Amino acid sequence: MLSTPPFGILGILNSLLLLLAPMITFQRVIRKRSTEKISGIPYVISLFNCLFSMWYSLPFVSPNNMLVTIIGASGTSIQATYVLIFLIFAPSWKEKAKISGILFLLFLIFSTVALVSIFALHGYKRMLFCGLVSAIVGISMYGSPLTIMRLVIKTKSVEYMPLFLSIFAFTCSITWLVYGLLGADPFIYVPNVVGALLGLVQLILYAVYRDIKREVKKEAVDESVKMELENPNEEKIADTQIPMQFFSHHNGQILN
Repeated sequence: MLSTPPFGILGILNSLLLLLAPMITFQRVIRKRSTEKISGIPYVISLFNCLFSMWYSLPFVSPNNMLVTIIGASGTSIQATYVLIFLIFAPSWKEKAKISGILFLLFLIFSTVALVSIFALHGYKRMLFCGLVSAIVGISMYGSPLTIMRLVIKTKSVEYMPLFLSIFAFTCSITWLVYGLLGADPFIYVPNVVGALLGLVQLILYAVYRDIKREVKKEAVDESVKMELENPNEEKIADTQIPMQFFSHHNGQILN
């Protein structure tokens, strides 16, 4: 148990890096005053994961989990900010209504869990009930990258799966996994087993498809050089047309 606080602090640092990673995305949203094609659902799920984790770690539910309470409260505030920004700059009322509906439903579930745990359950039963709900929500959140992983496999591109974000997700799960194991808390370490495994798979996919991407680029460069050697005059003519095409697109819709 003496090793638990250091791992908890390391978990807090990793979690904060993971939580703050979307800041760049939302700075662009504010600048462009539109969420464009960004989905708000992952941020709503993450918000409620933090909320349920914070509730489970409160002293009257699960004692000696103050570090989890700290990161749960921080995560709830950060994710709530992202969701609010999304609702303000969502491009259509339909999208705003969808996210608002999901928010209402999840708040209703959370309120039900909170009221039941306070008035109907006590002691170990309260901890068991809240822990199970928190673990289920956590596993649901960790399962969200499956869509991105499928996209990576389908497109053979890691463009939509940034390396540093995958590393942060993996290390965050590992540190909280160790924290949960040292504290003998299955409601903390079980969801993070799932998170660690999925994080590892993401890193493996990145390693595999990064190499494929390099090979494709190399083949494209080799083909370009070959064409230039075989048809130098045609290549020069094509080169003279590039600036006009670029400026044409620049004044159009590509670089809006």
